[in-house]
Amino acid sequence: MPRTPTDRQPVVAFHIHEWKRSVLEAYFPQWDFHYMPFFVGDKAFVDVWQLRIAALEDPSVIVWGPNLPQAAADFCASRNIPVHFVEDGFLRSVGGSAGQSAPFSLSVDRQRPFFDSRGPSDLEDLLRTYDFDADPVLIERARAGIAAMLAHRIGKYGGQPARGTVDLPRGPGRRVLVVGQVESDASIRYGAERPILNNDLVRLAARENPGAMILYKPHPDVLKGVRKPSSDPAEVADLCHVLTAPMALPDVLDAVDHVYTITSLAGFEALMRGKRVTVSGSPFYAGWGLTDDRQPNPRRGRSLSLEALFAGVYLLYPSYFDPRNGTPRCFETTLAEMVGWQRDGVPRDSRRLLSARRRPSPWRPFGAFGLLGWRHLLPLVVGPLVARIGNADDAASYRRDPIGFFREQSDPALRRLGRWLYPFDDDRFAEGFDRFRTGDHGA
Repeated sequence: MPRTPTDRQPVVAFHIHEWKRSVLEAYFPQWDFHYMPFFVGDKAFVDVWQLRIAALEDPSVIVWGPNLPQAAADFCASRNIPVHFVEDGFLRSVGGSAGQSAPFSLSVDRQRPFFDSRGPSDLEDLLRTYDFDADPVLIERARAGIAAMLAHRIGKYGGQPARGTVDLPRGPGRRVLVVGQVESDASIRYGAERPILNNDLVRLAARENPGAMILYKPHPDVLKGVRKPSSDPAEVADLCHVLTAPMALPDVLDAVDHVYTITSLAGFEALMRGKRVTVSGSPFYAGWGLTDDRQPNPRRGRSLSLEALFAGVYLLYPSYFDPRNGTPRCFETTLAEMVGWQRDGVPRDSRRLLSARRRPSPWRPFGAFGLLGWRHLLPLVVGPLVARIGNADDAASYRRDPIGFFREQSDPALRRLGRWLYPFDDDRFAEGFDRFRTGDHGA
């Protein structure tokens, strides 16, 4: 029998974009979400929020990524409040990127995000302790899963159809691929104990592989100008061939002998193809005897087969969902649906969990939207600009909640722009948590 809104467990949610709310509400109907401001500092937490959390009955906390303020972490530890770190799973979506779409899978970790190598995570503990030898059925599922992902060329963001032959520079000798990442990415900040740039990795690969052809594939978001790099590929063009033309990662991985990466998931996809993989950081798949590790991780210290590693990462650790209705499901069903979506096209109802509800903001003679509510007219001008700088989903999010949209921006410059356009906060946090539910699930 489904739980009613009054008996769901209160869950305090940190760093959740408003567009994600309806998805999380559908995936976890047993939770009664109490949303925090998207950015909250230690002082504000101590002054305002810890008392509000303490007033809840048996609460728990979820946070997207590593974005829990230290004061909140200390408070939860002192009160024995469970904390769950949520991230997209390793099968995320179809279409080449995440964007505003419901994920096929999520990871929910009670210790830290899976990419944070500074301490143990639930994933690390699972890989370190699970008796894979005693579970031959699981290993066979893993073997079949690897074969299916390779056959259908499925990765985190869906299928990437083969072109038959990849247009790489010709030449004798081994091919060594350096996989570029966004250097400010959390997986590097929390998964590499020493700062390293993509160009440093190119220089390392060139130094360790004299006579080999060094190929450098910058991150697609860097090539598109969506994310800013910390190093310029032109500075190492004398050491490598910089791959700037669009090409599917599976095609490139199939065509090389050795892969260098900092912490990218591409390293795991290379392992699945039997390639030698060197990692300068400590991603979740390092330290198990399958990779050439340049950052020691003595906590792991166990050798796993590729099938055992895959079983832990894809079969046991994540939670899988139907992105159209939030129903829990298994890896195999999820993979089959991703293959179908890739083959037949993304179905028209794939976004049904994404709410189109506007946050109520009635016209008032004065308040957050200014005298006579004149700032309600700003979306007529600002909306097209948001769509041009970002995309149509961004513009729709802005129109649904103009003030909240800018308060959630990761770019400080955009937050400052939002504060200039909308200098006053509304009353969503005036008396407590933000309880606006963007979905109709369990309301």
